[in-house]
Amino acid sequence: MSFQELRNKKWFKIVSNKYVLIILFFGVWMFFLDSNSWLVHQELNQEINELNNNKKYYKTEINKDKAIIKSLDDSFELEKFAREKYFMKRENEDVFIIEYKDSLKKD
Repeated sequence: MSFQELRNKKWFKIVSNKYVLIILFFGVWMFFLDSNSWLVHQELNQEINELNNNKKYYKTEINKDKAIIKSLDDSFELEKFAREKYFMKRENEDVFIIEYKDSLKKD
C-alpha cells in the first residue's frame, strides 16, 4: 500500500487532521502526564477513603473510652479497673498473677 492510497482512506484523513491530533495529544497529556491527572486523582481518592475509615475507627475508640471514663466515676469501678489493668493492691494484700501455658511466650 502506497502513501498515496493511504492518504485517500477516510480514517487516515480524520486521524491526520491537525485538530484531532492536538485534541488527542491534549487528552493523553491530561489523562496521564499532568500533575492533576486521572491517576493522581485515583490515588488521592483512595487516600481519602483510608482516612475516612481511620476517622470512623478512632471515633468508635473515643466513644468506648468515654464510656470507660464515665463508668470510672464510681469508686468501686475505679478500684476494679486499677486492680485488673495495673495490678494495684491495697496494703497488706498479696496479688497473685496466674498465667496459663497457652498465654506464655514460646521461644
